[in-house]
Amino acid sequence: MFSTEQSCWFIRKVICWRAAASIAWAVLLLPPITAVFVILSRFSLLHPIHTISECFSLLMSASAIFSFILLCGVIIMVGFLNLEYYTVIPTIACSKIAMFGQLLHPRQFVNTLVHCIMGIIVAWCCAVTIGGRYETLGYTCTQSDGSTQMCLNEYHLILLLAGVFVGFSHSLLGVIYNMNYVSFTTVQQYKYLRFKGSLPLVVKCSATQALYSIRNYIVVYFFLGHIPRAWICKTLNLHLNSSIHTLDSIAGLLDLSLLYHMWISATFLLFTWYITLLLFRIFVTEVYSFPVQSSFTEDAHQCLPKVLSEKQSVIVKFLALQDLALLSQHSPSRRCEVFSLSQPGGHPHNWNSISRECLSLLADLTQRLVAYHDTVATNGRAKSLSTGSERKSSSETSVTSGTEEFMSPRHTLLMKTPASVFARSIGRGQQSPLTAPFTPELDSPFTSPSLRRLTAPLEQCSPWYGTVQSPHIMRRAPKLWSASTDSQINGSCPPSPASVPSPQQETSKPSLLTQFLQNRKEQVKNFLAKRVLIMYLFNKLPEASSQALFADSQAHIWALEGLSYLVQASFSEDQFGVVQTTLPSILSCMLGLQEAVDRHFKLPHASSKPLRWSSSMSDSTYKTLRFALRATLKTAIYRITTTFGDHLNAVQMSTEHQKRLQQFLEYKE
Repeated sequence: MFSTEQSCWFIRKVICWRAAASIAWAVLLLPPITAVFVILSRFSLLHPIHTISECFSLLMSASAIFSFILLCGVIIMVGFLNLEYYTVIPTIACSKIAMFGQLLHPRQFVNTLVHCIMGIIVAWCCAVTIGGRYETLGYTCTQSDGSTQMCLNEYHLILLLAGVFVGFSHSLLGVIYNMNYVSFTTVQQYKYLRFKGSLPLVVKCSATQALYSIRNYIVVYFFLGHIPRAWICKTLNLHLNSSIHTLDSIAGLLDLSLLYHMWISATFLLFTWYITLLLFRIFVTEVYSFPVQSSFTEDAHQCLPKVLSEKQSVIVKFLALQDLALLSQHSPSRRCEVFSLSQPGGHPHNWNSISRECLSLLADLTQRLVAYHDTVATNGRAKSLSTGSERKSSSETSVTSGTEEFMSPRHTLLMKTPASVFARSIGRGQQSPLTAPFTPELDSPFTSPSLRRLTAPLEQCSPWYGTVQSPHIMRRAPKLWSASTDSQINGSCPPSPASVPSPQQETSKPSLLTQFLQNRKEQVKNFLAKRVLIMYLFNKLPEASSQALFADSQAHIWALEGLSYLVQASFSEDQFGVVQTTLPSILSCMLGLQEAVDRHFKLPHASSKPLRWSSSMSDSTYKTLRFALRATLKTAIYRITTTFGDHLNAVQMSTEHQKRLQQFLEYKE
């Protein structure tokens, strides 16, 4: 095991400092951004020179300095929230009710409250900076009877409430569009070039979202603006000036100057927050080079094989896999360290640790795909006992034999997924915590009839029962792979649940109370299924299950690239032949994963590409990760086959895998 100090060394020494550097750069960029905001908010076409000189004098005033200090505090708080809420594996809601659950989570409630407070602070700074009628909340007014009293300045109030509304909208949109998701770029660039290339997008997104937020805010204030106005007047003992129109009317909201100042203030608020988020993404995803091996024992936990094999934070795992993919392509000297033998002993510990972790990642994804496909194929229930369950297809036999080879005691650790695989590894059996949230419940009354007809079980007398639908897949045939954890330990493939019935199912029958409760449950489900609102909340969102299944596939992409490039380089650089011992396992694992991916893409909504919005700060690359994984997997297999050529015919694999590998050798895949 490892100590807590060793497990969090990367967070303390790297991630926190990177986050601090992003916050520092955001604070340094705040003065020029504020100067541009002041010029745009006070600029006059009739007196341009006078306006510029007035803006410079305003920036040197005491109120501007105090506002700048408050804005720095807001930037620091935004940077802290980015560090606290960021994730490299997006949270994908598979239904409307799941989305509402995320929005109403206590953690999200705290986040929304903090954003509303920061929004009102930024709006107050904007009001003080603009000056004029927006500067103070109260002013001295003269009533019709000649008396003077303190009246409410509604222009100041509407600007403050606009900041609250924009902060509230920004927090909600962050949950809906996964704004806290941090993705890794495919092409490596310097930080300055990434920032320069993304700056126009930040300006565009800030102005666009500010426009939509102000539009929605005007509608809300038109109907509900009297509530906060009356509460402020009662709390602060202020009065309304009867000689001017209230702003919750058509005449009051058609003030173009007011609309412009609200929009420019909202744009300034969002731009400062988006700049902080952009800098955080750039700094956190910067490439980190882990040492492959160390001469000192106290630094061994910082080496790449140890970081990959031990339980670490998710961001550390991703950066380690990214470094593995890069060193396998561009660093011959570090590849030699991977292929080297330990002294004394002469064991390839580096290669064994790296290959074991990569293969466990790929095996974990294969198991998840198989479990998901089995759940869809069986309508979310255990298969019933039938004569067809005793049949074995040719593809099942070949894959099972390949799996037994891979599950042999020699390679038991290669297939077993440790708890370090992002805490998302599949559990025991099909009903794993990973697949449970996004597995479509086809027996549910809320499921669409078309999906039920698509996956409905066939009768044994049907002409389509047991017929081959594709060269490798049989309709309603038994399981193609096994996802049982016990079989991984024993090195054998477990029997299908349909072929080995439980003794309790044969001897015992459900009681009358159980049947009564089951009937009542079905009646309630049928009753709720007729309600449109219930179906709207509980129906599965299109593509959501597939996106959730491949949410962490960036790690598998790097594992595929790292393994394939290392295997390719071993053809000429591996002096001791350490890679050749695991080459059958690598090929079997990749070919098994490819068959599972091909089966998944034949499901509804799995092969449809979602639309990508380029006018938003939300990163939607996770929606297309399954397509990137499929392309990377095929490229990785071709990379190995083109390097070794006909030498792969001597590799010991199952018959089905040999046939599939031959298709790659002949460039027919």
